Amino acid sequence: MSLSAKLARLLKSARKTQVAKSVLRVKHEDTPRARSLGVLSNVFLHLHPAKINRDAVAYNYTWGMGGMTFYVYLVLVFTGALLMFYYHPSKVVAYRDILYLENDVPFGKLLRNMHRWGAHLMVIMVQLHMFRVFLTGSYKKPREFNWVVGVILLVLTLLLSFTGYLLPDDQLGFWAVTVGTNMARATPLLGNEGPFGPQLGMTPYNDVRFGLLGGSIVDSNALLRAYIWHCIAIPILASLFMIVHFWRVRKDGGISGPAPVMLESEIPQPREP
Repeated sequence: MSLSAKLARLLKSARKTQVAKSVLRVKHEDTPRARSLGVLSNVFLHLHPAKINRDAVAYNYTWGMGGMTFYVYLVLVFTGALLMFYYHPSKVVAYRDILYLENDVPFGKLLRNMHRWGAHLMVIMVQLHMFRVFLTGSYKKPREFNWVVGVILLVLTLLLSFTGYLLPDDQLGFWAVTVGTNMARATPLLGNEGPFGPQLGMTPYNDVRFGLLGGSIVDSNALLRAYIWHCIAIPILASLFMIVHFWRVRKDGGISGPAPVMLESEIPQPREP
């Protein structure tokens, strides 16, 4: 058997595993019913499912944290875009812009507090959402892949909160980023103090901390990089993974929930002989 034939056979057998089925869903056949299923299971073509389990959408079960997290994210995008009109990522004027926003801009303090407290609320909601998913076993078959996507979204949410800390350029942000980036020096493989880092040639001038700060100290380069990560790079990544997350909810059968429960009036009565 040739090498290409062996690889094809190996890939074909790998697609039959549960892990592969969780990542790559089964392709619909070219039939009228399959084409309709393609529309009904597409998050863009058919946002709401054709039918859902009554108990799966009860707030005493789902808490609604996933949807509320997305709405808070939209508020953060909107308020963040407005804040960009009054902010310059420069060590000279960054803190002065914050003072101007809070004291001189109409409703500026309200705008900043909406963004700040919304960020805290989003972190809490993501954690509660994942807590509910874990307690109800919603990460199990066939939702393993979507659970991994959710973990990635949790990391991106924490990174958004962390990079936003430095932007006011105050003492709280300075020392938070100083402590956080110092911890990055111990990253395995990528940090100069982490496992296998020195063996791979990592030094204080080429490791992950140096890349995050754009130098060896928290200065103007660090502020500019935090601004780019916070306002451009991480929001784009988070939006892409959210699209995948919502799409997989639909592909995996809608919102996870308990077994369907029928009302007493819905139970068919036996016919009398």
